[in-house]
Amino acid sequence: MGQEVSTSRFDIHDFSRFRDRLAAELELLRDHFYHQRFSRRGPVAGFELEAWLVDQAMRPAPRNEEFLKRLNDPNVVHELAEFNIELNVAPQRLNGNALTALDGELKAVWDRCEHAAADMGLNIMAIGILPTVEDRDLTLEHMSLSARYRSLNEQVLYYRQGRPLVLDIHGADALQTTHYDVMLESIATSFQLHLQVAESLSVSAFNASLALCGPLVAVSANSPYIFGRDLWDESRIPLFEQAVALGHRGHRRVSFGTGYAQGSLLSCFESNIDHFPILIPESFQEDDARFAHTRLHNGTIWRWVRPLIGFDPDGTPHLRVEQRVIPAGPTRADSLANAAFYWGAVHALMSDGADIEQVVDFSQARRNFYSAARHGLSAYMEWRGSARDSVRELVLEELLPLARRGLADLNVEPESADRCLGIIEARVGSGQNGAVWQRAWVGRHGADLPGLCRAYHERQRYNVPVHEWDL
Repeated sequence: MGQEVSTSRFDIHDFSRFRDRLAAELELLRDHFYHQRFSRRGPVAGFELEAWLVDQAMRPAPRNEEFLKRLNDPNVVHELAEFNIELNVAPQRLNGNALTALDGELKAVWDRCEHAAADMGLNIMAIGILPTVEDRDLTLEHMSLSARYRSLNEQVLYYRQGRPLVLDIHGADALQTTHYDVMLESIATSFQLHLQVAESLSVSAFNASLALCGPLVAVSANSPYIFGRDLWDESRIPLFEQAVALGHRGHRRVSFGTGYAQGSLLSCFESNIDHFPILIPESFQEDDARFAHTRLHNGTIWRWVRPLIGFDPDGTPHLRVEQRVIPAGPTRADSLANAAFYWGAVHALMSDGADIEQVVDFSQARRNFYSAARHGLSAYMEWRGSARDSVRELVLEELLPLARRGLADLNVEPESADRCLGIIEARVGSGQNGAVWQRAWVGRHGADLPGLCRAYHERQRYNVPVHEWDL
């Protein structure tokens, strides 16, 4: 959940004060890293699921304010657009029955959301990009009632000096359009995974997470259509990177990054200050030890793998890695399978103690990521010195055994681990992820996007994994 702010209007003094607080917190952060003051607790796993409110015509329904009041659940919150919501669950120690517990919590909150939506004549859907969303839906009138989002929009446009945001994506079709606010970002919805680890393992967790981005995207791709155009298998990736482009020199705010972490994750937070202008200079009254300004600034820099600072129940600060590449949907079962695959594989890579550069160097990992976003399960991967491994072979022959070993090492309940990883194995073996199924449905029935969404929603409700979906 993002930090809320009190206003969307700031002046030069607000930016100056915020900059001073950032500098003070950075010094304290350096001290924490130097003296190893972060929590040793972990691994702890959690996630956030972004979803859509849709009406009976399967169109976006901009009614999240009414929905959230009716639901009255602190675990479900606003997202950027009024037709989106975010579902959260309590994090779990990654051992024993953690997967079953997380699945149970997600089912419970999802069921409450479905009932609240039904009372309003609506449905909820988890899908990377809703095929029926149109450019005309993306207006500031449909921005959620949040000063944070208003400020973000104003600052992005300020740095762009009034120039429109340009979306330019080429796949089977081409999409070129311009937009004058950040609402394009709202149509990219994700299943964001969190992994808290001890500080001594945080660099390994971060780097292994980057290495796994390509395979994760290929396995989970679920966003082939934007505004009726057939683009990339995971079109969220180029969409989000272009939707908040500030137009200034330096690092992009949405990116794969510039390299693996070296030494500690401190360099990521130092880079935040050195390379990224402040967007939301809210001043907090909290003590510097809460790192409120650091966390807010970090929250406006959307690396696909992002380091986060949080706090244990006893108040001890901790480090965790946020894996942001996986789209929402198609089902709860698919989402938990994606999570188990990631958590198991990243733990095994961390535990091996091998230099991640020897597994896949950073430039290869980045190429893998964008190849997977374009081609999904048809992509080729570079891994352990081989430049022609199909992603399906890589997952089936190396990464799934790695994930099984990782979950076993964590003492995760074998039945739930086998169930989740069995879904990944069957999905990859069949060649049908969400993107493949959506395209196949359109190939069979034509470009009836409301019909596509009805068919998708019907199958999602039964929680049958996507590799079993018929046409």
